[in-house]
Amino acid sequence: MKRIFYALLLLLPSSLLAQDQTVGLFLNDSTALNGYTLFSVNRTTYLIDNCGYEVHRWNGSSNVGLSTYLLEDGRLLRTGSVLGDIQGAGSGGRIELLSWTSERLWTFDYNDSEVRQHHDIEALPNGNILILAWEVYSREEALAAGRDPELLELDFWPDHIIEVEPVGTDDARIVWEWRAWDHLIQDFDPTKANYGDVGAHPELIDINLAQVRPTNFPGVTGEDWMHGNSIDYHPERDEIVISVRNFSELLVIDHSTTTEEAAGHRGGNSDMGGDLLYRWGNPMNYRRGDSTDQVFFQQHDARWIPPGYPHAGQIQVFNNGKGRSPQEFSTVERIDPPLDGEGRYQLVEGEAYGPVLPSRTYRGSTPFFSSFMGGAQPLSNGNTLVCVSQRGGFMEVNPEDSVVWRYVSPVGINGPVAQGTFIGTHNIFLATRDT
Repeated sequence: MKRIFYALLLLLPSSLLAQDQTVGLFLNDSTALNGYTLFSVNRTTYLIDNCGYEVHRWNGSSNVGLSTYLLEDGRLLRTGSVLGDIQGAGSGGRIELLSWTSERLWTFDYNDSEVRQHHDIEALPNGNILILAWEVYSREEALAAGRDPELLELDFWPDHIIEVEPVGTDDARIVWEWRAWDHLIQDFDPTKANYGDVGAHPELIDINLAQVRPTNFPGVTGEDWMHGNSIDYHPERDEIVISVRNFSELLVIDHSTTTEEAAGHRGGNSDMGGDLLYRWGNPMNYRRGDSTDQVFFQQHDARWIPPGYPHAGQIQVFNNGKGRSPQEFSTVERIDPPLDGEGRYQLVEGEAYGPVLPSRTYRGSTPFFSSFMGGAQPLSNGNTLVCVSQRGGFMEVNPEDSVVWRYVSPVGINGPVAQGTFIGTHNIFLATRDT
């Protein structure tokens, strides 16, 4: 009972606490969107109101790995980080549904010697779930596909996506799949597979794109080539957007395909199969720009602004700014994809995908920076909930770039702290607001 009371005390509004403030609620303006903010630390997911009070908490079977979402019916959809053969930054492996009382209603492990869920999942309107995952190819297979041996030390892990239909309490049926491996190109070795003109095929992924392997991550067993870190679904367009950190780029693919069509270059609403419909953030990746054209720097949380919201259909991203020169700082970017009258992504021959610049960039009057993780959720009132993950800070920003709500989690990776204590690194993957 003492532990519960202590945790509740830490979540009280700052006006009730006497110490110099380092955590808790800093600002709650009347124009902030009233609702409940969800975030996870270790095994526990917290739900707080706009006043900073803890409304509810869930306890999972393992540390979060890494995303959690509150569904409309009150269930919690979460990932879990469990033991597995494939170890890398963002490793998960488990997806589970919890009741309001933390009862496990459904569990599915996508985790063996060949595949592993990581970072993010997405609940679909039909009740199915999209899962972002690694799949393992040997070094020899990657070299045969045209990978430069100078860029490859270990096994090769491209991302793939599966859609699963939950079955019973501990199983799932895979009903759709897309694999980056099926959409490669390279101009390194004409004697190997996938050889072609990279600049002439922006719909394909250059297998020799540079990657940022986390060599200091304990137990890393292969080359996390893409490091996708978020997945989002557009219900009207039936498309998926993935944030790919190691490419500093977002990728859009067609979900209306069959699995067979997704493995090829024809089919679906776009008649492009599983090829990229759109990409943005770093046109150097397909030879249509240079370093001055790069906008994203190891970004996270690419998501469409939902139908009915201000700027619906645009894509919002937390741009970490890791590697940005001459100074590293984070921003929130909003992108307005160029669509023609039939809803197809426009691309001028020989040029990069537009727009040239974001339709909005939020930097803040006081610079903020999270070198990894981070989120930028569009809200129904036109504001944005920004998660500065490494600092455990959440802020709601209005279209005039004013902060109208600000909160710092009092729970770090080592547990709750007293008011007045500074938590050096929080590592909170994401915060989301529900109304």
